[in-house]
Amino acid sequence: MGFDLDRFEGPVDPDLICKLCGKVLEDPLSTPCGHVFCAACALQWLAKVSRCPVQCQKISTKELNHVLPLKNLILKLDIRCDHRERGCNRVMKLQHLPEHAETCEFSPVSCGNKGCDAVLSLRDVASHMREECEHRALDFCKDGCGLALTLKRSEEDHSCLQALRTHSGLLQSKVLSLEKELKRQSLSFSKRERSLLSKLSALHCELHITALTFQRKITEYKSRIDALSSSWMPLEKGEETRSLKVTLHRTSSGSLGFSIIGGRLSGEPEQNWDISDGIYVSKIVENGAADKAGLHVHDRIIEVCFYELNGS
Repeated sequence: MGFDLDRFEGPVDPDLICKLCGKVLEDPLSTPCGHVFCAACALQWLAKVSRCPVQCQKISTKELNHVLPLKNLILKLDIRCDHRERGCNRVMKLQHLPEHAETCEFSPVSCGNKGCDAVLSLRDVASHMREECEHRALDFCKDGCGLALTLKRSEEDHSCLQALRTHSGLLQSKVLSLEKELKRQSLSFSKRERSLLSKLSALHCELHITALTFQRKITEYKSRIDALSSSWMPLEKGEETRSLKVTLHRTSSGSLGFSIIGGRLSGEPEQNWDISDGIYVSKIVENGAADKAGLHVHDRIIEVCFYELNGS
């Protein structure tokens, strides 16, 4: 709901008035069709009717947007204190109203003396409790109960037994209230504990799955490394090189059954290429032409179709 028009100093621009409550906009929200309403008014309306309040099109709460420039303009308007009817004559910018309301001397406060229902202004409550309140404590009973004697109940008409019964009843009422609150808090903590345990269990499960996946990847990579290691044929002792001339026949798929790595890019200057890099077999297809011919991974290709691969 918005702010009452009569609280503002001077006339208010009609564009700053909510078309639902007829008051100055509070936390304005705009619809997709360009109409502006108080946030509380618009949300309450759309909870019942899924159309713009001026009945121009269907909308949802998700389509509402805050209008910050308009809100800032409204916050600069001069407004009277909430407690002007109690005697406060302060006028301030709307943006300073919450701060003033917390410390306003005319804000309503209940008397702190037990049994007193009086509501006074903040500036008067202290003197009332100390000097005027009929329920203020004047002395303490010296006959045995030790309870406070108030102005309304003097020592002559004070009954220790009745006072203790009343006091005991009040204490029992407080105990019951505290027990209810304790049960409520216990249920709340129990629900929260179950929720946290459920989340913790889910995290443990996710961590276990991640660990299994990681272990599976390690095993897979280890198998690959072992396969590559087993396919590498070290040179015999005293042997510097070993040459193998093979003839490969393409399969029906047109593949020779192996992949290569190395060489140099087309157009790369010869001085930037190290001939020792060479071209090597990087992969052998099982039961392919290269596998049947005896090629192995890491074999260096020296010559292809009588053309020597010497880097030239």
